[in-house]
Amino acid sequence: MTARPDKGSRVGPAYTLASASPRRRRLAAWLGSPFRAVAFDTPEELAGELAGDPPALAARLAADKARAARDGGVEGPIAAFDTIVDLDGRLLGKPEDLDEARAMLAELSGREHLVHTGVAFLCPEDAAPRAFAVTTPVRMRELAEDDVEAWVAKGELLGCAGAYNIESHLASVEADECFQNVAGLPLCHLYAVLASGEAPCAPEGLVPPNLRCDTERGVRCLLGEALTTASRPAGTSR
Repeated sequence: MTARPDKGSRVGPAYTLASASPRRRRLAAWLGSPFRAVAFDTPEELAGELAGDPPALAARLAADKARAARDGGVEGPIAAFDTIVDLDGRLLGKPEDLDEARAMLAELSGREHLVHTGVAFLCPEDAAPRAFAVTTPVRMRELAEDDVEAWVAKGELLGCAGAYNIESHLASVEADECFQNVAGLPLCHLYAVLASGEAPCAPEGLVPPNLRCDTERGVRCLLGEALTTASRPAGTSR
């Protein structure tokens, strides 16, 4: 198991983001607290006893990543994530090659599916991570062959569960669902857990991420507003 430190990470991090995903690293910055990003290679086996419970499986895979970071020598709080695409009970992870990626996109084209992202937060004093999963219904638009090849040409699909990135406008969610959960990091759900005090080692300086998310997307997400408002300390504002 090999650690790959992010050379651009800041000194004296409040927590470690155990992820190689550039999207997760960008989104994590919206929480306002400094972090160090380090990736660890862990198995992402989608078969087995939890295959029939995708949210539980996603949470366990995220917890595995957090434990791997600790075992790899990371000190301090650790946040980790894992995303699974669920197409009528068939679980799709990251494609192994372009042929598998094209096959996944052909299956998803024009269909509804679920995206489960597991979230794990591990405090130094914890024996096991605090883990949960967020599920978002997604609608994939009808993909023509040209759409698929244009996405293939961007060179990102092998690093995406289900072979797609929602930020590339291949799919959409309803206004009251978490867009960023499909991108791999349910920001407002994570903020709600950390700001509530459920994790005693939550980093300081957390900022509600919903305003930044709304601004970047040009929308007003009522789900994000509700989650962050309920968790925000008294006396603070949006």
